[in-house]
Amino acid sequence: MWKEFKEFAMRGNVVDLAVGVIIGGAFGKIVSSLVNDIIMPLIGLLLGGIDFSGLSLKFGDAVVKYGMFIQKVVDFLIIAFSLFLFVKALNKLYHRIKKEEEVKDTEPTLTKEEELLMEIRDLLKQQREVQ
Repeated sequence: MWKEFKEFAMRGNVVDLAVGVIIGGAFGKIVSSLVNDIIMPLIGLLLGGIDFSGLSLKFGDAVVKYGMFIQKVVDFLIIAFSLFLFVKALNKLYHRIKKEEEVKDTEPTLTKEEELLMEIRDLLKQQREVQ
């Protein structure tokens, strides 16, 4: 059982996923700071000095913090858009590399003239070798 777990844990996909989760967590913190410390204060300033994080409604003892919800939605949208741009750039790079490999793999097709010239060249080489 330990051997199977070790094989599973050391597969490339699992390690890649772990690295992605760790980087995603760090990226999420950066974006959260961007939203909380830069974007939301600017939006609040544009809307007349409103601080979204403090917006709430009270229903008896319950407090509904809808301002925090707005902030989290903006946070999510920025993260999703950033990831969209990143994946789009990676796909573009991948397709460019793939296309370059396909071009390298295909041999150029020769025209009839080029084939005849190559045959003549080969015949001349054979004649020189005979002499």
